[in-house]
Amino acid sequence: MTLDQWLERISQLHPSEIELGLDRVAKVAAAMGLRKPANRVVTVAGTNGKGSVVSFIDEIARAAGHKVGTYTSPHLFRYNERVSINGQSASDEELVAAFEAVEAARGEIPLTYFEFGTLAALWLFARAGLDLVVLEVGMGGRLDAVNIVDADVAVITSIALDHVEYLGRDRESIGREKAGIFRPMKPVVIGDPAPPESVLKAAEKLGGPVMQIGKEFKAVPIPGGNGKWSYQIGFERIELPAPGSPAPVQPGNAAVAITALRVLQPGLNVSPEAIAQGVASMRIAGRMQVLPGPIEVVLDVAHNPQAAQQLAGWLMRNPSRGATQAVFAALADKDVTNAVAALMGKIDVWRLAGLPNMGKRSQSVDLLWQRVGGLLGRSISSRHPTVAEALAEAQRYAQAGDRIVVFGSFHTVAEAMLALQEQES
Repeated sequence: MTLDQWLERISQLHPSEIELGLDRVAKVAAAMGLRKPANRVVTVAGTNGKGSVVSFIDEIARAAGHKVGTYTSPHLFRYNERVSINGQSASDEELVAAFEAVEAARGEIPLTYFEFGTLAALWLFARAGLDLVVLEVGMGGRLDAVNIVDADVAVITSIALDHVEYLGRDRESIGREKAGIFRPMKPVVIGDPAPPESVLKAAEKLGGPVMQIGKEFKAVPIPGGNGKWSYQIGFERIELPAPGSPAPVQPGNAAVAITALRVLQPGLNVSPEAIAQGVASMRIAGRMQVLPGPIEVVLDVAHNPQAAQQLAGWLMRNPSRGATQAVFAALADKDVTNAVAALMGKIDVWRLAGLPNMGKRSQSVDLLWQRVGGLLGRSISSRHPTVAEALAEAQRYAQAGDRIVVFGSFHTVAEAMLALQEQES
């Protein structure tokens, strides 16, 4: 089968899109002989910032000469993006071989799409002779498929309300689930300056060293430094360039990544020069990505209120010369009301769009309007069946100096980027 055929097959293997739990995936991993995919493993959980932290760790470690594999989700355009070895996405042939290996080992055990993909990634990593593997948790932590691997360092980024139907309806409950990636006597790096008590208690109970941003390490801006900042830990200070990705949260994410790599030493040495090179070269598509031009386009996968608040802060610090239009579409299980509320007053015109063909998570523009229309009130707005149509309408009315902000989901950003590419071809 081709990769596309495999992806269609694994999407139908399990009756539920999501079923948290480790029993099934652990049995298949044992049958495949999958234990630790590399000499060093970092697992990254959290609500926002996971992908950026993974990218910083990858860039810095590879700049230091180490062989690195990363597993992330979701993808923007192609499934291959989820599995990267030394900066290169896995090929169709590699993924097909990995899926065949998982299929041969699972027998009658049903696996979800994410579980199947996780095992395939671990299988590829185990055969690549890597120095370091970085695993992004798909959702939660304690019962996420990634958690079958005992990591050397556990990273927790920000904790906010998302996936509440699975993880709990408050930060303490969500933090407790995400802290499930911690291991006895192993280091924990926390990128949330005010984490839930459940996270701190879980780390304390397991007895490993705990490094928290704002306490044991810091990311400190250099006044007048054009984005330069310093990483500070103990009495040590490393001056660093502005991250390649422009979001204001990125120095903090970079500091988390640097700390995770430092606690892996000795055995995975990373010089200040490699840190600077990795920080400057890190770019991640769709995370406050700015496409310059007469009409500036900002692409951001922000899909929960916390991420929308960060986007709002960036818009305030970087005002447009003209009007700002928003193209917004989100999945049905997201808190769209508070995400939109975070940007009220920052947007002049709202272009709402539907996200069809997403299975149970699809949301039509009419349903989206029912949920946020009252909040928009008399704001100028329009409704469109698809993101591409909403973006075209925004472009039709935009003038030189205006800005278009596309946000709400990975799917929203991906569809907008495809539409922009088609316009250029």
